[in-house]
Amino acid sequence: MSLKGRTIFITGASRGIGEAIAVRCAADGANVVIAAKTDTPHPKLPGTIHTAAEAVEKAGGKALPIVCDIRDEQSVEDAVAKTAETFGGIDIVINNASAIFPMSTKDTPLKRWDLMHQVNARGTYLVTQKCLPWLEKSDNAHILALSPPLDMKTKWFAPHVAYTSSKFGMSLCVLGWAGEFKGRIAANAIWPRTAIATAAIANVLAGEEAFRNCRKPEILAETAYRVLTKPAPEFTGHFLIDDTFLISEGVTDLDQFAVEPGQELLPDFFVPDQPPAPPGVKIMDVPLSH
Repeated sequence: MSLKGRTIFITGASRGIGEAIAVRCAADGANVVIAAKTDTPHPKLPGTIHTAAEAVEKAGGKALPIVCDIRDEQSVEDAVAKTAETFGGIDIVINNASAIFPMSTKDTPLKRWDLMHQVNARGTYLVTQKCLPWLEKSDNAHILALSPPLDMKTKWFAPHVAYTSSKFGMSLCVLGWAGEFKGRIAANAIWPRTAIATAAIANVLAGEEAFRNCRKPEILAETAYRVLTKPAPEFTGHFLIDDTFLISEGVTDLDQFAVEPGQELLPDFFVPDQPPAPPGVKIMDVPLSH
């Protein structure tokens, strides 16, 4: 199934994983809405909605860059209305935008708790709710979240209760929607086994020197693409780890996604023990952060 002519609403797609997914979908000729806050260049972060839109157009898709703050209901409503006016509907919603501050309870100011929950859990719910009337009209509608499997272990919560609960909040939405919309709209989540070379790694977690032990955003772009081209009534309610899913899809060359092939890879947060890493994938025996 091709994404040609499909309209995809992606949050936080001005850079990193969101932009990579946008470009991958654009290669099919999709209509891609870049819904993010960065309208002008940021001093510490690469990319804007306009540079992402250029990349989408270059890849073969049609782009609509929209300044959108997913914490603001009116901003989301306006973005959805402009999308429908421009492309005639919405077939796919990708909840990629995320805020991260993985710190202990005593070191997490309440404003950080609020930000993470407003962007991650509430933002995912809000964007999907506003797009729902259009998804219901699509003949192959998908909701996709960049959120982890619901592996309810103390080790994931203890180091950073605020961050973990906000990300698991996204996954709880997926779990519920898979049941609520069963047979009509697919709801799935994808998550990386390893750290991904993005601004979050460089600025928040480990620094740019850790990039050599990361994979590229393109591994999640390929994962997302293969999920979104599945029949929605049949493929829903899945919490997928990127490399395991790609192997099941017949993608055997995982080195193509490594920043430096052959290097041991940093593990990401929230990856369950099962399924284990595919054969040949070397994961470092260290946590991503404290």
